[in-house]
Amino acid sequence: MATETTFEKQADEPTSAERTRSGQFFRPNVDIVEQGDELVLVTDLPGVKPSDIDVHFEDGELSIHGRVQPRAADAKEFLLAEYGVGDFYRTFRVSEQIDATKIHADYNSGVLTLHLPKVEAIKPRKIAVQVS
Repeated sequence: MATETTFEKQADEPTSAERTRSGQFFRPNVDIVEQGDELVLVTDLPGVKPSDIDVHFEDGELSIHGRVQPRAADAKEFLLAEYGVGDFYRTFRVSEQIDATKIHADYNSGVLTLHLPKVEAIKPRKIAVQVS
C-alpha cells in the first residue's frame, strides 16, 4: 500500500498527550487516504481557529500545529473536568513521491484537510498500445 511507504510514523510518537514541549500538546487523530494522484490527510483539530493553524513542510517533514485558546476565565469550579486543554501537534516524514510545491490545505468545522499531490513521475498512467 503506497501510504505506508509514503508516510512513516515517528518512532517516538506518543499515543497520548505529548510532553516534549512546554505546555500540554495532544496528538490529533489523522486519516490518510490515497486518491488517484494525491494523498489526502484528514486531521481533527477541535476548538482551533483557522488563523491558529500552522502547517509546515521542510526537509521531508510535514508538521501540523493547532493552537487552542484557553477556556474562559469565568469558569471557577468544574463539577467534572474531562476535556484537556492544549495545542495539537503532529509530524510526518514524507517521501520524495510527494510534490511539496503543490501541497494545499482546507479547514472546515474543526477538520483540517491536507492535499499532497504525487510527483508526475510516479502517477499511474495508461500506456496506449499501437497497432502495426
